[in-house]
Amino acid sequence: MSRTPRSTRPKLADGLSRRNFLGFSGAALLLSVSPAGQAALSSLVAVRVWPALEYTRITLESRAELKFSHFLVKDPERLVIDLEGLELNNVLGTLPGKISDADPYIKVIRAGRNKPGVIRLVIELKTEVQPQVFTLAPVGQYGHRLVMDVYPQHPVDPLMQLARQGDIVYEGEATPDQPDAPAQSAPAKDPTAQSAKADSKANPKTSPTEDVGDVSRLVTIVLDPGHGGEDPGAIGRRGSYEKNVTLEVAQRLRAKIDADPTMRAVLTRDGDYFVPLGTRVAKARRVRADLFVSIHADAFVRPDARGSSVFVLSGSGATSSAARWLAQRENSADLIGGVNLDVKDKYLARTLLDLSQTATMNDSMKLGRAVLGELGGVNTLHKPHVEQAGFAVLKAPDVPSILVETAFISNPEEEKRLTDDVYQDKLAEAILRGIKRYLAKNPPLSKSRMAML
Repeated sequence: MSRTPRSTRPKLADGLSRRNFLGFSGAALLLSVSPAGQAALSSLVAVRVWPALEYTRITLESRAELKFSHFLVKDPERLVIDLEGLELNNVLGTLPGKISDADPYIKVIRAGRNKPGVIRLVIELKTEVQPQVFTLAPVGQYGHRLVMDVYPQHPVDPLMQLARQGDIVYEGEATPDQPDAPAQSAPAKDPTAQSAKADSKANPKTSPTEDVGDVSRLVTIVLDPGHGGEDPGAIGRRGSYEKNVTLEVAQRLRAKIDADPTMRAVLTRDGDYFVPLGTRVAKARRVRADLFVSIHADAFVRPDARGSSVFVLSGSGATSSAARWLAQRENSADLIGGVNLDVKDKYLARTLLDLSQTATMNDSMKLGRAVLGELGGVNTLHKPHVEQAGFAVLKAPDVPSILVETAFISNPEEEKRLTDDVYQDKLAEAILRGIKRYLAKNPPLSKSRMAML
């Protein structure tokens, strides 16, 4: 049997020697044996992968803080991360199976010993990316985490997504936060949108839609399923995750909204991945949202707490100690889900300014009352009035926003209902009726191009 001459064998251009590896499921992840006598400073206890169109997140959880460095390699595209003082164990061996062929950004991952005391991860990429690699201190159920967020080189623009889907007619300009947007996008025509637009002109007093020139004036409602990815939200006694319940209810509500020719729905997340609170707000503003509805299923310290609630942002203090406690808990989502605090985004900072627009807060209260009234026909109300607190996710300065607590997942009876298809559908229908009640008396105003900036 002939052998390939050693000098002509292909080399690994990422600095990993082949002799340091053992093949793993088709050359996805490769492991090496630690040299005798070398003590491992830390070992991984869990690895998790959260793929999504917006970005893919890889999380390594360990018992001690991980020291790292990283860099990109071209031709082909790779992200390389060097980890100091980490041993290769079976936990790391589960990582290749967590990479799906459908992942939009990652092909495969391999790992091996680069030099004594240093483990090298090599992430083979499908496209150019802008990675963010950072560590998180222990919080909640998690220990030390190293997070690798793989963002595309050109971020996904939610407004252009709508245009490509035919939901709007958009001729966009490049904006400061989207420098690579096309100067003149081809208009995306949609018969339903055009019909709603024509109906709006014919009966402007009763229709909730208006003509704003280059955007077909459907009412845009952003639905925000709470939590996701690394952040499970509240967990019921039966093991139900709040993040799953909120996504299921939001998807049901989206289908009902999209069935109405005068409205369209946009989700802040459409899968199980983490979205920072500020990014949720920014996305609502980017798609020129008329309304923002954040959906939750919270827990309380007592299992007998029950009922549905609706919250709006408070310009001062919380209306009750429970509302204050809930706001603090929801605002901690970024700590649990994991946000790279080194990223400075001026656009995002502007969206997180404290609300000062009285009109927006008043509209939020009107929307909250309409939705709460309809929820009362489906479930017991925790409080008979809309409550207020300092929820970060409600801080869009120009979008009426509410946070709906569908029920308490910490209550065993309500947890059982929250995971029932029929009950979820009733909740979605009640929220939609409340939205329609609000819109009938408060048709949205025209949105200018400046709403995108």
